[in-house]
Amino acid sequence: MAKVAIISGYKPYEIGIFKNNDPAVVYIKKALKNNLLALLENGLEWVLISGQLGTELWAAEVVFDLQLEGYADLQLAVITPFLDQEESWNEVNKEWYESILAQADFIDSVSHKRYENPSQFRLKNQFFLEKSNALLMFYDPEKEGSPKYLYETARSHQEQGEYDIRLIDFYELQLLVEEEQMNQNDDVEN
Repeated sequence: MAKVAIISGYKPYEIGIFKNNDPAVVYIKKALKNNLLALLENGLEWVLISGQLGTELWAAEVVFDLQLEGYADLQLAVITPFLDQEESWNEVNKEWYESILAQADFIDSVSHKRYENPSQFRLKNQFFLEKSNALLMFYDPEKEGSPKYLYETARSHQEQGEYDIRLIDFYELQLLVEEEQMNQNDDVEN
């Protein structure tokens, strides 16, 4: 039973998305929502993100939507790898991040220092895996990117015991797009 799920995945620039109103974001969020609904059926209570741009903040928006749709008990924790991770981001991204933090149920950092070295990301990954039962990730092993490290660490963690890893890949997104287009065509014909 997955009570705590990490959600992570690609950063926007890794998949060619440069604006939050990109049509692809709608499908990514729909895939996240479909998977979250399945996890909610299995007892999900908390979603855990580190607050990275892209998949993680889109997931936070999906959590907020679900809370409004009747899943008021679902909670969001934003636990950053280090303090002030957003300091080099542009103003638009900082505002987006701040709006997510303002609605989160829990906020903290694994390291209570500013960025020092990449080991802080490894510590964050380890901490997240120890505190969760499941990982929902927008990641396709065929197209490597920054999620690769969390994915590989989660696979090792899974070998130690029961741990649920769910991937949203590009094939799943393509199916969602095609399904949506078919539904729109049906609506036009009716």
